[in-house]
Amino acid sequence: MADDYQMPKGELMRGKRGIVTGVANHQSIAWGIASQLAAQGAEMAFLHLPGMERRVQPLAESIGVKVLAPVDVTDDASMDAGFAAVEKAFGTIDFFVHSIAFAPRDQIGGSFVENVSRAGFLQAMDISVYSFADCCRRASRLMPNGGSIITLSFMGSERAFPNYNTMGVAKAGLEAAVRYAARDLGPAGIRVNTVSPGAMRTLSLAGIQGGRAMLAKGRALSAMKDNASMEGVAGTALWLLSDLGSSTTGELIHVDAGFHMMGFGEDEDEAGA
Repeated sequence: MADDYQMPKGELMRGKRGIVTGVANHQSIAWGIASQLAAQGAEMAFLHLPGMERRVQPLAESIGVKVLAPVDVTDDASMDAGFAAVEKAFGTIDFFVHSIAFAPRDQIGGSFVENVSRAGFLQAMDISVYSFADCCRRASRLMPNGGSIITLSFMGSERAFPNYNTMGVAKAGLEAAVRYAARDLGPAGIRVNTVSPGAMRTLSLAGIQGGRAMLAKGRALSAMKDNASMEGVAGTALWLLSDLGSSTTGELIHVDAGFHMMGFGEDEDEAGA
């Protein structure tokens, strides 16, 4: 998101309350989504990583977020405390944004087959996939009037990207979890969807070997000759979390300037002609 970009203001989320996880800095996708929701009138609670208070609090204050709680998604007691803080402040919620993923560095480089370890694989699945199911269970209990839940993926779940490795397998599991959660929570009026952005300049991308090359390659091969924008991702999240998305659930929405649907790039096509 460009520093001088201002999220368009409106009232699509006026009167709605919800939780956003994963805000880390001004470049995080969760922050872009939260900024858009705030501009549309939403009230939010941030559940953030323990030890991130100094980074998160100024961001939260800048958009009027008053409820912040540190949460370790691998610890049930920490999750209990975080959701209890939200329930005490809001009572009920209307939306939930899951932006939580992690794989150890040795699991996101080189050969998947040679480097994957039992401990690293299980940690990635615990933090990136189980946390989503756990959050769905906890958030849905605070949604007696229905609501909307979204999570974030990447096309490395569908195709084998260099170095993405264990994170790609975890994202595939996450997308499957979305479909099962959408089935289970649908009768309660709760929608569950996945937003899959293209490569963007975030902390997550910086942690992957060859991340900068992914940006350049994605831009060159996309239909729009561009990378995903924070505005586009946040706008898609707004649609799914607001009443505008009232008939959409169990979906995977790509926001990648058309990268996911392209075949050969022009250079490759000409080389093979």
